[in-house]
Amino acid sequence: MSAWIEMISDEDADPALLEVLKIARTPHGTVDNVMRVHSLRPSTMKGHVVLYRAALHDEANTLPVWLQETLSSYVSILNDCTYSLANHWANARHLIGDDARADRIEAALHARKPETALDGRDLALMHYAEKLTLTPGKMVKSDVDDLRRAGLDDGQILEANQIIGYFNYVNRLLNGLGVTTQGDVIGYYAKDE
Repeated sequence: MSAWIEMISDEDADPALLEVLKIARTPHGTVDNVMRVHSLRPSTMKGHVVLYRAALHDEANTLPVWLQETLSSYVSILNDCTYSLANHWANARHLIGDDARADRIEAALHARKPETALDGRDLALMHYAEKLTLTPGKMVKSDVDDLRRAGLDDGQILEANQIIGYFNYVNRLLNGLGVTTQGDVIGYYAKDE
């Protein structure tokens, strides 16, 4: 079982669900469990797909994609979400393109010591992600000011905020419904087998 609730297969889907499944398909032609878990409520699946693509795969984003995926991974580590971490760290590792550097960053994030592998704006974003994820009610204006001082513009700050907010949402969705990667193709950049 890949979730604690029923998930409807393509074969059993009604026409309305089939329409939403079309937009939820990955580049591999599959529908990952993170989306399929919505199959009893296609409208939330549709909203989820739109939010995900706007937050993480929008062409207007200017943060490097490896950094977007690393932010996603750090939030998933902080929330102990193995599903999102498996997918988005695979993406980050691929985009970093240097196994030794990726290993250092991964170890630093798991240790909650990003300063041992990152610096400058990259590190500032990890600190912002940690505070927003673990203590959102304690956020203050100076948290955003710190990001500006690290060299991020307001558009990039918004991008990071939306990625962090999205992963806090999806981590709770996945953990709360027991969704696993069973049957999924792990990572956006995975080669078809």
